[in-house]
Formats: sequence, structure tokens, C-alpha cells
Amino acid sequence: GGLVLFAIFSLVMDVFKIGYYSSFYSCLSAIKIIYPIVQAIFVVVQTYFLWVSAKDCIHVHLNVTRCGLMLTLTTNLAVWMSAVTDESVHKAHSKLKKNMTEEIFRWLLKERSQRVGMRSSSVEECNCNSQICQIFKNGYFWLYPFNIEYSLFASAMVYVMWKNVGRFIDHHSHHIQRLKFRLFRRTFFVGIMLGLIILVSGLGVLILYEVQVNSSTESSKKSQALTMYYIFNIVCLSLMSLVCIGGSVIYRFDKRDMDRHKNPTRTLDVALLMGAALGQYAISYYSIVAIVASTPRDTISALNLTYALLMIAQHTFQNIFIIEGLHRQPP
Repeated sequence: GGLVLFAIFSLVMDVFKIGYYSSFYSCLSAIKIIYPIVQAIFVVVQTYFLWVSAKDCIHVHLNVTRCGLMLTLTTNLAVWMSAVTDESVHKAHSKLKKNMTEEIFRWLLKERSQRVGMRSSSVEECNCNSQICQIFKNGYFWLYPFNIEYSLFASAMVYVMWKNVGRFIDHHSHHIQRLKFRLFRRTFFVGIMLGLIILVSGLGVLILYEVQVNSSTESSKKSQALTMYYIFNIVCLSLMSLVCIGGSVIYRFDKRDMDRHKNPTRTLDVALLMGAALGQYAISYYSIVAIVASTPRDTISALNLTYALLMIAQHTFQNIFIIEGLHRQPP
């Protein structure tokens, strides 16, 4: 369901990109329009494939299947890196345009157009001046996060499928418990509701933050937006850290044995988990160094420092909780 939701927004983003590039196709390469079309086809085919085959444990043509799944996974990661790069370039381009005069910006745009080999010599033809063009441009820019999440979501599902290739399941070893949505008898329902509340609240805070920072020219409103953003994230990270610590404590009272045998897929899971956390550790470390070295130190700096420290703590406790769970025997 989550994959389909992100896929729909990714398709809308591709439609917006096609409309945006079609607005001045005369001075752009045809690959600019072809790329979002091919990406939309890839999203549709992959979503259907995962919807139908996500639970399959394939036992024929194992090497070919693993090769195909790894190719699909790396393609998703390439699309993810491309989306992140495009979003970063777009944001830097917007900041550059705000901080420069129109004459210098046109000169840089002309130099860039000559380097990338645009067919038209007139820079004005490639400017997005119409209202419909601006709608397409702003639309696909705001939909980039959904496409990024879709690529990561699909990569995780393909990775699980790759692990299930050649796997045998004993249907008689474990009793499948039917889950019933009862608020006070099943704690998982409470967890889902709390998670949805945090998710919706996070989206609301993010939208308010972006609107106030980008639209407001007053420094006081921007400071209020930053304060709101950091306080919300500090509260969420604190709750997540407490929950992970609580889960690790519950493990101590659980009488299940630990699985100490060598397991290549579990080892790979742990390596990927720790490798993914290294990026966030590095960001938090550089943030701490920058805040400590900077002057003056105000409330925003203190909140930023608290946020960076809590990010390190939350990822550490979360990784410990997940790795302990991976090494526990079934009930």
C-alpha cells in the first residue's frame, strides 16, 4: 500500500516534468522529455511486479533471478541518486537566482546553455515564463521527496525478495496468529495510530516550516519556524530513543535463546543497517563541530546541538534494538 501511494505521486511528478520540459522543447535535448516517460513506465511495471510477486520464494533459475533483482535494486538506487541530485541542483539554482541580479543570472544561463549544447541561441526561449509552465515546474519540484521515498521503498522490497530466492518455509513450524484490531487488547493498533499521528504531524510541521522560511522576509518568523521545526524533531527523537531503550529492556526479560550461528543474509542486514547509519552520524558530527565553533550562540544553535546529539543517540539505540531482534530465536 505504501509503495502504491508513493508510486502514484511519482507518476504525477513525471507528468509534471513532461509538461514542464514540453513547454520549451525547441531548445532542449529530446532525452529530457524521454527520461520521465521511461521512468513512469518503469514505476508502473515495477509496482505491478512487486504487488504480485513480493511474497514469492522462487526455486527455479536462481542465479538469473538474483541477477535480475540486483539489477532492479541498483536501478532504483540510481534513480534515487538522480532525484536527490536534481533536487539539490534545483534548490541551489533557486538560491543563486534570488541572490543575483537579473543581468548576471541571464549571462550565467547563457554560458551554461552554450556548454550543454542547446540548439537555440536565444536564452529567452528556454525561460519558463508562462503560468502553466511555472505550475509544472513547482509541482514536480515539490513531488521529488515522494519519488525519493518510492525508490528507497522499492529497493527495500526488492532486497527482501532477493533474500527469499531459494528459501524454504516450513508451514507447520509456527502458528500464524490472526491480528484483530482491538484498541485495548492489541497494542499494535495503538502503535499504528501513534505512528500515523506522528507522520501527519511531521508533514504539517514540514509544510509550515517550508512556507514560513521561503515566503517570509522577516527574520523573526524564520526563527520561529526553525524553533518549531527543531522542537518537534527533538520531541520525536526523544520518544524514539525511549521506545528503543524500552524494547531492549523487554528483550532482557524474554526467555528466548539467541541465534549465534553464522547467517550470511543477517550479516548483510547488519552491515547495511550500520552503513546507512554512518551517513547520519557524519551529518550530526559535522553539525556539532560547526555549532561549537560558531559565534554567537543563540537559542537556534542550542536546539540544533540538541537535535544533532539526539540523532546520534536515537540511531545508536535503534540499531542496538534491531540487531538484538535479528539474533533472537522465534517463539
